[in-house]
Amino acid sequence: MAPPTVSELSETELAVWRGFLRLHAALAKQLDAELEAAHGLPLSSYEVLINLQAAPDQRLRMADLADRALLSRSGMTRLVDRLERQGLLARDHCVSDARGCFAVLTDAGRELLARARPTHLAGVREKFLQHLEPGDFERLAALWEAMMPGVTAPTQKT
Repeated sequence: MAPPTVSELSETELAVWRGFLRLHAALAKQLDAELEAAHGLPLSSYEVLINLQAAPDQRLRMADLADRALLSRSGMTRLVDRLERQGLLARDHCVSDARGCFAVLTDAGRELLARARPTHLAGVREKFLQHLEPGDFERLAALWEAMMPGVTAPTQKT
């Protein structure tokens, strides 16, 4: 059976897609550099800490944390190892699942996050949000939400 014929993206479609990818990469690189320079905290570590801060009891199962921070499970394990060595989070074993493990935000992690958060928020506003009109916020938020069902969403464990 012959493979199905797939049409190429139009110039406009390609420009939208490539523009999205370039913008995301450039913003992540700049925000990462700012956090690293000001606080010695890479953006990926910031994402882990902010997700833990927002979680009930400031703790998440490792698999859920990986999904929320958009990292692979092995990448999350390496990052959590590093953050644990730095004292920014701790591991706690799951009583109901001997194989399971929680990442828990520590006092040192909360303190570093409190210092880094204003830097990150200012960067997001300066490098992204200031370029949008007030009506764009609602439109973009609705577009992102509408696109999510078509993208494989992370699985949530309860």
